[in-house]
Amino acid sequence: MERIDFLGIQAFLSIANWGGFNRAAASLNLSQAALSHRLKKLEDELGVKLIARTTRQVSLTPAGVDLLPKAQRIVDELSQLFDTLREEGREKQDVVRFGCVPTIAACHLPVILRAFGRTYPNVLVRVLDHSATAIIDHVSAGDAEFGITIMSAQHYDLDITPIHQEAFVLVCPANHRLAAAKAVTWSELQSEAMIKIGGQTGNHLIITTGLGRRYTDMNWVYEVHRGTTAIGMVLGGLGVTVIPRLAFQSAHQSGLVAVPVRAPSLSRTIGVVTRRGVSLSPVADSLSRAIRDYFAAI
Repeated sequence: MERIDFLGIQAFLSIANWGGFNRAAASLNLSQAALSHRLKKLEDELGVKLIARTTRQVSLTPAGVDLLPKAQRIVDELSQLFDTLREEGREKQDVVRFGCVPTIAACHLPVILRAFGRTYPNVLVRVLDHSATAIIDHVSAGDAEFGITIMSAQHYDLDITPIHQEAFVLVCPANHRLAAAKAVTWSELQSEAMIKIGGQTGNHLIITTGLGRRYTDMNWVYEVHRGTTAIGMVLGGLGVTVIPRLAFQSAHQSGLVAVPVRAPSLSRTIGVVTRRGVSLSPVADSLSRAIRDYFAAI
């Protein structure tokens, strides 16, 4: 491919558009001598004169008149192409998408994102606050760069790093008979109207697996899909529920208390999930590190 003297073309267009060397040189932040050198180099390469210069005026030669509209169109199109590519680059750099289970998103993300926003004020953060299984699917499909979710079975195409472990607690009204207990057992809850987190949620799988056959001994009266809904029903006097401690903290509901549950004690591990072999963008990597540091400190 033949080399194109873009600097010479830029010098020629500037002289032609400004009508002289003085203003053309100033517009390019060049000396007149440097501008003249660029033009001469282009003319020598082409083998024709493009600018006719006298002591009084500057004019285009026939070759210059022929070149001007063609060169201007090409430079304008190239400039527009560069602007488009820069804009696309900014969009890629300035958007970070990640998944996060709702209990983490509601209570802890605001603190993390507030600090993150001070460092990256122009970044659009898109949070996919979906279920644990949906977040796994989003990361696997590339819809999210990473996810904050409940650790479960290993996936061949994903890497999961644990960042926090939390216990399940009983949530009940402050005037409930078990509210003042240091801890309660699942057996003590068999007579209570229980509100369970159902469906294919990670919390549901942990409880059913942890209780085994005793799961059917519980008096499950209501089934919901979100911890916030279960808490609202407890607040409304419909029963009690067992949820992760962070889910209770995210609700900010007065009049309710959380009591540790034993025999068996159940817990869940929160982890950062990424696609195996795929590096995070610099912004996503910074946000992921901020989330890990936050949970390491609490």
